[in-house]
Amino acid sequence: MSAASQAARKGPARLASPDHLELIACGPDSSAHPPLLFVHGAYAGAWCWSEHFMPYFAQAGFRSYALSVRGHGESHGREGLALHSLADYVDDLEEAIAHIGCAPIVIGHSMGGIVAQKYLERASLPGTVLLASVPPQGMLTASFNLALLKPQLFSALNGLIYEGGVSLEAMREALFAGPVSLDRLTRYYALMQPESPRALWDMTFFDLPQRWRMQVPPLLVLGAERDLMVPPHQVAQCALAYSVEAEIFPAMGHAMMLEAGWQRVAERIVGWLRSLG
Repeated sequence: MSAASQAARKGPARLASPDHLELIACGPDSSAHPPLLFVHGAYAGAWCWSEHFMPYFAQAGFRSYALSVRGHGESHGREGLALHSLADYVDDLEEAIAHIGCAPIVIGHSMGGIVAQKYLERASLPGTVLLASVPPQGMLTASFNLALLKPQLFSALNGLIYEGGVSLEAMREALFAGPVSLDRLTRYYALMQPESPRALWDMTFFDLPQRWRMQVPPLLVLGAERDLMVPPHQVAQCALAYSVEAEIFPAMGHAMMLEAGWQRVAERIVGWLRSLG
């Protein structure tokens, strides 16, 4: 059995990390490729990458890490979540990269995508994947779109921000296009959490990526056809801002790493990673 296969069978493992940040790792200890660092979206944590993506990339020979930014997962800062800014999350990404010891390829989902974009104002990366990412124009247009098309869902998600709760059905509608078994949905529901209103305002108005300050690496921009949170036209705007083509996966919802068909997304990312050389 190869080292990559053995690492995949072991599954993700938690590492000691700076500032009490949760950082999990999976894959061979040495690889010909740069390591990967996954950054989750709002309301989530590093756990969302450990079920499918991290073992899959380990099997493909990649060393990967997943970060929970402060106030999320098992990282510190839950008690002060409402005060955490987008810049704080970028600080956490910077700390995780320092802990890894070399510049990784960052794969950011949703809010994690805009965290990755803001990091590029500070330092370069060998590559970045934006997965259903908030575009550099911010999330205002997507929020208006959701409020007009799905007002009840929009209201339910606001309840998650300020009240810490949302219905199981609202979470399913927000994240998935296809059917999800009740046991999986219930497990994800238990892991979801409130988000910092300050960070959400930052990525709507106050701290958007400044393209002229960024060191833009090779970029892969992926989206989902039936995403209600970051719809395809927003993914296209993100790609246009960086002069690349958006790729949209049919019959998928926002949680592309957990949705049925996740492997098609992972395969596309692996192909792109290998094309970097």
